[in-house]
Amino acid sequence: MALAVPAAAQQPKELPPHQRAIAAGYKALMLCEGQFGGGRTPEQVAALELTGIYPEYEALVAELPAASDRQDRSVRVPFAPNMPPRLAYWVQHVGCSLAPVGGKRILPPLHHPHPAMPLPADPHPWPMGDGGIAPKPSKALEAAVAAAFDPAVSKGRTTGVVILRDGKVIAERYADGFGPLVPNRTWSVAKSIAGTLIGIAVADGKLDPMKPAPIPEWRSFGDPRAAVTLDQLLRMASGLGSDTAGNRTDAIYFGGTSVTEQAVGWPLVSPPGSTFRYANNDTLLAVRALRAALGDEIAYRQFPGDRLTRPLGMWHTTTGVDWQGNFVLSSQVWSTARDFARLGEFWRNDGVWQGKRILPEGWMKYMTTPSGPQPAGDGPGYGATLWLFGPKQGLPEGSYAAQGNRGQYIFVIPSARLVVVRRGEDPAGSAFEAPRFVADVLKALE
Repeated sequence: MALAVPAAAQQPKELPPHQRAIAAGYKALMLCEGQFGGGRTPEQVAALELTGIYPEYEALVAELPAASDRQDRSVRVPFAPNMPPRLAYWVQHVGCSLAPVGGKRILPPLHHPHPAMPLPADPHPWPMGDGGIAPKPSKALEAAVAAAFDPAVSKGRTTGVVILRDGKVIAERYADGFGPLVPNRTWSVAKSIAGTLIGIAVADGKLDPMKPAPIPEWRSFGDPRAAVTLDQLLRMASGLGSDTAGNRTDAIYFGGTSVTEQAVGWPLVSPPGSTFRYANNDTLLAVRALRAALGDEIAYRQFPGDRLTRPLGMWHTTTGVDWQGNFVLSSQVWSTARDFARLGEFWRNDGVWQGKRILPEGWMKYMTTPSGPQPAGDGPGYGATLWLFGPKQGLPEGSYAAQGNRGQYIFVIPSARLVVVRRGEDPAGSAFEAPRFVADVLKALE
């Protein structure tokens, strides 16, 4: 006869204080961005962005109370009786930022006025604005898009789909609570945005990908990390170690630790350029190099908006920073499906937008060409911040994509003149089959 398990033993173990702080930061940041960036209600955010998250945090996130201040554009989430609540607050132009654990609001607004979003629709014609978008998909294409929103088929929670052909919107659909002006977190699609911004800095002569990355914290005499090139960082081949496989950076994303406190501190575990290891830190360090190369702090903070998002009409995209002002450009960007489509079309056109070259000639080939160590297995390859697809994944040769956690995708199929965007809030462990969805779209367009 089995013995009954004592009730106390059935309860989940209490999370250590810092993990409680991370869970509170997760909730504060998501509620802040969802409300003040996306115009959604706390209940809507709680139902999607705060469910299906990392299992060790989900139960606690659901229990922690949260207080939103719409006038101050901030969210506070208490996590310990002897500590101040975690604080997330809206910063002009960069979205919501987290104060350090135990700390207060630090970052000032930028000089450019930027009200809380969602901004109204821009009446200018697509792609610089939202005017003139009236897709009329075929029945076959409409069915393929509808399948992406069917949980029984897609195995996920799709929040938006936008499909472009020859730069025109040919299909668009959103889940309840979302829409063309509502951003959500890009997660690792931000890495491809980082690679794009670094390309612009290369065009300016500020960076050279083949030279050692100018990381100030690695300049001590005898530091072997000083040999790591920017190219190796962009290709996930730095040789650096980290705390977990796949390099989850919860302490930076949600725990109030800055990029320059943690990402710069990991040692080498293999020779630079010898091993592919997908790591958030590699992208964070590449952007740390960008900050060092630009020098001027105002120029650095204005760089994404001045040089990429505003020129492309990505008015609903914000690039988040940590409390010390470092861009968290491996994940902490919020953007809409339409802005993703603009970025994908920009890539498809080799970094030229509205007749103006923004990326240096050859940079898109660099981003989409494998070099050095590659991911193991039969999955996609890796270029410089973009994933590389082809016939092995059921897609045309030369296809590539930006991909992010919880189902964020920008697929570019150059041979079909196609950009396919899928946004999601997929639960942990679900597997939206993005290549299959893109293949279904291609078949519908035959």
